Amino acid sequence: MEIRAATVLPARREPIELHTADGLTLVGELALPAGRPPVATLVTLHPLPTHGGFMDSHLYKKAANRLPALADLAVLRFNTRGTSSERGTSEGAFDRGEGERFDVAAALEYAEFHDLPRVWVVGWSFGTELALKWAHDPLVEGAILLSPPLHRATDDDLDAWAAFGRPLVALVPEFDDYLRPEEARKRFARVPQAEVVGVEGAKHLWVGEPYVRIVLDEIVKRVNPAASPLPTKV
Repeated sequence: MEIRAATVLPARREPIELHTADGLTLVGELALPAGRPPVATLVTLHPLPTHGGFMDSHLYKKAANRLPALADLAVLRFNTRGTSSERGTSEGAFDRGEGERFDVAAALEYAEFHDLPRVWVVGWSFGTELALKWAHDPLVEGAILLSPPLHRATDDDLDAWAAFGRPLVALVPEFDDYLRPEEARKRFARVPQAEVVGVEGAKHLWVGEPYVRIVLDEIVKRVNPAASPLPTKV
């Protein structure tokens, strides 16, 4: 069977709740490999909720649909404060990336409490800002940034990640609306361990199955290289 946009492969999928230090309950889902433990974990941070971003944004939905089966990864998705999806609505209100620090912390605490292994943070657009600003946690092995705009995240945040020392991979579309590969390489030069990967033909939203496969395979290549390249058929 060829893997297509709507393909859903076997996994253990369970609704979860995250509880923030400022008293909010956030809704989410954890997808785990069926019948075996995960080898690593993706904690995903979604795009801007005021522009349609949520835990079901298509790259993350497809990651949860495929990667537990294809790469033995756990995929944790959740709605940041005030964000709604089919799973429900997280309490609170959008706070322009500031109060969301507690949301990131709650997701990482969930992963730690439930003994999820080898945590990598994956941010997309607004989610990359949250990763750069708030994911400096000893639990985190590294971060993968998809379409980083570097709007809210400043040079100070990049310097903080440089000092944090963990791997940082930025996948930057050739035709991104906000930050393109050449400028991204200049901005991320502040982080010695950063790797900027320009993706030919891609746009900010990574629409189209070829780009979805590139993103998922680049993630797996870093987090569980033994499972890369991902198969296109099962």
